[in-house]
Amino acid sequence: MQKINKNVVLALLSLTSLVFLLFQLYYYKFYLSQKHVVRKFLGLIASHNIPVYLIDPLILGLVDKDIEQIRSSPDGPSPECKYFCAPRDFTTFALLDKTWKHEVGLFRTAEKMGFQWLKIINKDPRLDGMDDLSGIEIPLHYIFKLASHAIHLVVFYERSGNYLWHGPLRLKQHMDRKFVPFRKLHFGRYPGAYEKPELLLVSIDDLKVQIPKNPSNFLEEMSHSRFLECRYREARAFFQLYPDDASLDAVEFRKKAKSLLHLAALTLNNLGVKFWLSSGTCLGWYRQCNVIPHSKDVDLGVFIRDYKADIIPAFQKAGLPLKHKFGKVEDSLELSFQGEGDIKLDIFFFYEEDDHIWNGGTQAKSGKKFKYLFPKFTLCWTEFVELKVHVPCETLQYVEANYGPDWKVPVKTWDWKSSPSNVQYNGVWPVDEWDDVIQIY
Repeated sequence: MQKINKNVVLALLSLTSLVFLLFQLYYYKFYLSQKHVVRKFLGLIASHNIPVYLIDPLILGLVDKDIEQIRSSPDGPSPECKYFCAPRDFTTFALLDKTWKHEVGLFRTAEKMGFQWLKIINKDPRLDGMDDLSGIEIPLHYIFKLASHAIHLVVFYERSGNYLWHGPLRLKQHMDRKFVPFRKLHFGRYPGAYEKPELLLVSIDDLKVQIPKNPSNFLEEMSHSRFLECRYREARAFFQLYPDDASLDAVEFRKKAKSLLHLAALTLNNLGVKFWLSSGTCLGWYRQCNVIPHSKDVDLGVFIRDYKADIIPAFQKAGLPLKHKFGKVEDSLELSFQGEGDIKLDIFFFYEEDDHIWNGGTQAKSGKKFKYLFPKFTLCWTEFVELKVHVPCETLQYVEANYGPDWKVPVKTWDWKSSPSNVQYNGVWPVDEWDDVIQIY
């Protein structure tokens, strides 16, 4: 065997040591420096008594795996930088607008600490309405950059539906688009709506931070948080062509519809049943930002996979008796509940196929079945009659499927069996099933 040259061995050992040293330097620069930036930022906001909480999805995902351990030892030391040193370009925090108003002093202090900062503002949608399209702008996002890491501070606002909202991140023309890699941000691609989180003060990597008490719930909420504003500009144009019905009957109906929708939302939310505005109620929101007064009902959609047998008794307990039940869970189920006076609540259950979604209808006197086809859609949040509710994100396609290309034109005479653009005849219920699939009360 050939004798190994000592110089070669020494050279290999030296090279290995150098590589290891370079790795350590790289780790310190890009990962430990992230924690250093976060620490400085937390010191900055603490010096101005600004309460923020961590909403970074990458860190919360890691925290959620160890949440019980973190909860049980809130002051315990961290032997390693496990969370804040995870490789990323940003660390994201949330700020409630009403808890802070004095930003000038913060920016001065930030600059003294070496931070560069960027403030993103846009219109305040809470001031929009049928009579006034406000031009008032509010802060939506702040970016604080130090060395190779940045802090993204998302501003949340409380809305009238008792939920939190954040706006989109849209850069003004004069802003530096290379300030940070904006496309990598987790918040700001579109507006978002969230429930008010319960917060928990914990120690993570020796840093005291507030986090959502249930990180997994917050992360789930984040994945379905997209928010759509009501289209007030288009609604005003609609009412210029078709003046709004301001009669006492219309005002009274809208009042009852609002009350019924709030009660329905409370009942379904308590059951954990996801729903959305459908049919005429969805059209009213999209076209005119209000309930259509001649519709005479409130329409909701529910995926059949979310059906629960508790729905009927829960509504009856809430004071809404069952008016009719058509179809069955396996096919064309729909429920109708009687509200105050002559207003009713219709719940249509939707069935998913490979390339479309549909709901069914039944004619009681003949047993005829009908099917209404929709393109596949996802759900977004919106605010309607002071309530946070879901609507189809692809609202235009949804409305056009149901009402055709002339959906902007009001139609007061409507036949549910023939008027919809997406209706199809779907056979007849077998007579021996009528007692089960056609129930009228």
